[in-house]
Amino acid sequence: MKHERIYLHEKKAYLDTYFQEWSIELGMSVQRPCILVCPGGGYLMTTDREAEPIALAFSAQGFQTAVLRYPVAPSRFPDVLYCLAEAVAWLRAHAEENRINPAQITVAGFSAGGHLAASLGVFWNKDSMWEGTGLEKEVIRPDRLILGYPVITAGEYAHLNSFDQLLGSDADESRREEVSLEKHVTCRVPPTFLWHTFEDQIVSVENSLLFAVALRKKHVPFELHVYSEGVHGLALANDLTMDASGGGVCKSCEGWLSLACAWLRRPVKAYIKRD
Repeated sequence: MKHERIYLHEKKAYLDTYFQEWSIELGMSVQRPCILVCPGGGYLMTTDREAEPIALAFSAQGFQTAVLRYPVAPSRFPDVLYCLAEAVAWLRAHAEENRINPAQITVAGFSAGGHLAASLGVFWNKDSMWEGTGLEKEVIRPDRLILGYPVITAGEYAHLNSFDQLLGSDADESRREEVSLEKHVTCRVPPTFLWHTFEDQIVSVENSLLFAVALRKKHVPFELHVYSEGVHGLALANDLTMDASGGGVCKSCEGWLSLACAWLRRPVKAYIKRD
């Protein structure tokens, strides 16, 4: 395995890579889809529980993977989004040497990392992204999104602390609306896999529901799984990502990764792009 640390965006962020090497014995090793993982942490930190364990779990399913450690508070939006855009661009630019299929780059985010992943899905083709990064739109475009219990809305069901860290507690209503993602979905958002739990008391399930409804209105293919039980921040939902107090395990939710991998392996059905 090729494990490197790649610094990005003037060393404000870095990628940890988990690239499987080519083998003459493995036909699929010529070129693999890639998963870029954005851990959560309320834009205050990036948790280890949603970083390497997630990457290695996808790696075991045949994907090339990388984890983005992005800047958090006191860094402000959109700097963090520019870091993610640069990370996707780096993966595409170095696809051949790292056995990555450049047309199959998925951004997977959890909690606040889900907000970051979805932000790139929503804003990748905006002129402001070119102005902020100097990168062409198609270079930074994610091909798919995987969102685990994501922060989405800055409205009624907002996880307020995430937005306070992202924007500053003094951000006005218009500034918060800019990053309330369900309000900015277009037909250009990539196909999306979402999972959440009904019992989540930190980032309510309405975040995923609002995003799914917005995707549906714009005819963007998505798959949504809502589990009846499970706390926030489950990561893999098994013993591998158990938290320090013994929590964060929910056997009924650990199948999300198998579902996501099956979804990634299915071709996306053609759909009409309508603004």
